[in-house]
Amino acid sequence: MKRMIHVVVAAITVLAGVAQAASPGLAKQLSREIADTVARVMPSVVVVRTEATRYLRAYDLFFGRRLMIPQILSGQGSGMIIDRAGYVLTSRHVVAGAEEITVVLNDQTELKARIVGTDPTTDLALLKVDVSDGRTLTPIEFGDSDALRVGEIVIAIGSPFNLAGSVTMGVVSQKGRTVGVLPFEDFIQTDAPINPGNSGGPLVDLDGRMVGINAVIQTSGASQGNIGIGFAVPVNLARRVAESLRRTGRFERPWLGIAWDEIEGPAEAGQPRGIRVAAVFRHTPAARAGLRAGDIIFRISGQPISSSHDLLRALLSKPIGATLELEVRRGRQILRLPVTTDRMPDQLTDDDLE
Repeated sequence: MKRMIHVVVAAITVLAGVAQAASPGLAKQLSREIADTVARVMPSVVVVRTEATRYLRAYDLFFGRRLMIPQILSGQGSGMIIDRAGYVLTSRHVVAGAEEITVVLNDQTELKARIVGTDPTTDLALLKVDVSDGRTLTPIEFGDSDALRVGEIVIAIGSPFNLAGSVTMGVVSQKGRTVGVLPFEDFIQTDAPINPGNSGGPLVDLDGRMVGINAVIQTSGASQGNIGIGFAVPVNLARRVAESLRRTGRFERPWLGIAWDEIEGPAEAGQPRGIRVAAVFRHTPAARAGLRAGDIIFRISGQPISSSHDLLRALLSKPIGATLELEVRRGRQILRLPVTTDRMPDQLTDDDLE
């Protein structure tokens, strides 16, 4: 079905560019397919409303007293149902500091929600609404962001500027983007119009499967609106974060057990630059695999490694306990070291270094 839609889009584009006379039948077919997709997805998309109290300092000149005046702050974002049990995925910044959270379903039903867990690294949050009354929720279908291709058509659904249930469409402009707003970024870039309030809402493909969670927009000058550059957290990463938040309330990350340094300067011709192992921690996956300080990791499971971002992407693309193959330069030797990742500990000291 997706291939047929892409062919239809291409046909319409060519005909419009050459003779501005695209077949009405083809245009209607594409329009119906998009509308059907939106209709399937819309019951899974929610509005996330928040309230918090801020206290303003004031001074009573007559009585000479300092006052703290409460002010109620309201916010709104988007989210999506990911499980019939009442779990809702959204952006962390949508609910940060919230004292009350209300999830508004597509039929305008309002449900109180609580935070199950948040992850500042990926700006994701998992909420839970009460479905003990037997209410049936419609979870969104997950796609595969790894298989998503640049140029594919995508649809963004959310509540920009308090306009609930808004739908926009565009293409995947690029993948693997970093923009410097989060500790770890591997964004899908899209030109589907995304504005404040879209945060936490789904980016879906033409089959209605979620491929990303809308997170960041690029603005220009004093404008806070869309300029055709938006960013979404890939769904494959978001699913792992959500599953971890559901189990433990936090995102448990896979790790190797090393400290590393970026390598400056150009890479050798035809070779990835790699990252240099600065230290190996005791009793860790790296130590058990035989990794040493000074080794240069230049591939992980076939993926070239040229930066810290590449290393983190390779690690976070797999669950804890996955086995990876490290390709390592040690002097003139090329080594292939299998390593099984472990859960990153809460803290480490210099005493843990080998």
